[in-house]
Amino acid sequence: MSKFVIIGGVAGGMSAATRLRRLMEDAEIIVFEKGPYVSFANCGLPYHLSGVIPEREALMVQTPEALWERFRIDVKANHEVIKIHPLEKMVEVSHNGKIFQESYDELVLATGASAIFPPIPGIEQAQNIHTLKNIPDMDAILSRLNQNIKNVAVVGAGFIGIEVVENLRQRGIHVTLIEKAPHVLPNLDAEMSVFVQEELQKHAVDLHLSKAVVEIQNNGDLLVLDDGTQVPTDLTILSVGIRPNSQLAEQAGIRLGLKKGIVVNENYATSEKHIYAVGDVAVTKQQISNDDALISLASPANRQGRQVADVLAGLKRMNRGSIGTAIVKVFNINAASTGLNERIARMKYENVGVVHVSGTDHATYYPDSEQMWIKLIFDKKTGKIYGAQAVGRSGVDKRIDVLATAIKGNLTVFDLPELELTYAPPFGTAKDVVNMVGYVAMNVVEGISENIQWHELAVELGRGKQLLDLRNEQEVRNDGQIKRAINIPLNQLRDRIGTLDSKQEYIVYCRSGLRSYIGERILKQNGFEVENLDGAFDLYKTIMKEEVEHVEKY
Repeated sequence: MSKFVIIGGVAGGMSAATRLRRLMEDAEIIVFEKGPYVSFANCGLPYHLSGVIPEREALMVQTPEALWERFRIDVKANHEVIKIHPLEKMVEVSHNGKIFQESYDELVLATGASAIFPPIPGIEQAQNIHTLKNIPDMDAILSRLNQNIKNVAVVGAGFIGIEVVENLRQRGIHVTLIEKAPHVLPNLDAEMSVFVQEELQKHAVDLHLSKAVVEIQNNGDLLVLDDGTQVPTDLTILSVGIRPNSQLAEQAGIRLGLKKGIVVNENYATSEKHIYAVGDVAVTKQQISNDDALISLASPANRQGRQVADVLAGLKRMNRGSIGTAIVKVFNINAASTGLNERIARMKYENVGVVHVSGTDHATYYPDSEQMWIKLIFDKKTGKIYGAQAVGRSGVDKRIDVLATAIKGNLTVFDLPELELTYAPPFGTAKDVVNMVGYVAMNVVEGISENIQWHELAVELGRGKQLLDLRNEQEVRNDGQIKRAINIPLNQLRDRIGTLDSKQEYIVYCRSGLRSYIGERILKQNGFEVENLDGAFDLYKTIMKEEVEHVEKY
């Protein structure tokens, strides 16, 4: 009879344990969890802060007793493994002040990661600074919130930080969000995160971007930022990242890699025989770039736990890596991404193409349709998809799931128009926005259309190119115009083409990109050098408001 010991009883650990039991009824399976809770829904913790998830017990997916009754897994909560002896195939365990030894045939490390507590001057004296990683963290924050505090500072605008902000605002608490990056959700590109920032500001969240906390004063009641700004706070929640809990592995001589994550092979085996690692503690591969990565998401952790159990049971499984698909709800909008963002793609590859397409979640003539933006990053020569991002009020999850599947399946931009997606007016459009982003990217790959990005426009205008606005007169009067643009409505372009300088290079735009694409094709086939402003006026005005001017006289 094989004996398996698993260290860590949440996502990866419990997935491994339960899969092992389903495959090996006669195996002895022991799970050590140093905390009081196992198999809890840590992704749901922010939503209990607001009461959206009203019952604390709903976050407890399983208990040690239930796991024993159903799976005959010996789950030992409040048991901390303090040392691994690889040669002896034994671990030392601390419980209630006593230490005992437990042998194993195979050992799985699923110790997860811990929230980072940065060494900010004054942090050790503060009594009101917390992180949110587990049930005790949540309980401690709730205890503070129930003291009727008025002001909370959240440091870090990643997924968890944003979720905490939303749920605190739903409690009526004033929230200040501090992020050292230039924009929230650093995994997104800047222009996509702007929609999230606007939504936060609509809900009275005070944003401090490109700023860091450099000092904590008054026992935690005052945060000092690097620009001198002082932020009074009754409670501070840190969400500035996590680090792998690899101390046990390091002490045991197990090889560590990126940010001290545990190095594993394609079968999750570590550098020590009979020891495996999964989840947040293990280094995986970014599947697109093949770079080492620490991808701390629930889905990959659960998958890895199941796969390592398969390997231990003698089945052939291979860790193919992760593409980092994620989504976050931000009040009334959702933001999602998969794969590489534009910044990383341009660092890794040449010939990176980008397109932005706006569409709706379902037919516009059916009630309550909502706009969304999709960004696709791809190779301009081969059409290989590097990544995608989407922001909108509805339907974002569906589209990013489709694009994530396309990436996993090695589809290219040429395959996206071929996807047959469900359509009826309440559910989608005849040409889904995923199909459309494929069509637009195909045009770029095949040289039918040439685009430039919002962040390239100023440089291109500085080189002497002329901006040509193809919207109608009423749109220009109502919404303004990008500075230095001239206007010829698209329907007048053929008749007025003789007024344009054939030696001048033009950049065309409209409201959403369709009319400017038509204009680009007209001009190109008349011998003009022309590019299309990707994302058009709607995207540009969102991120570059200062470059849009009101036109009083047309």
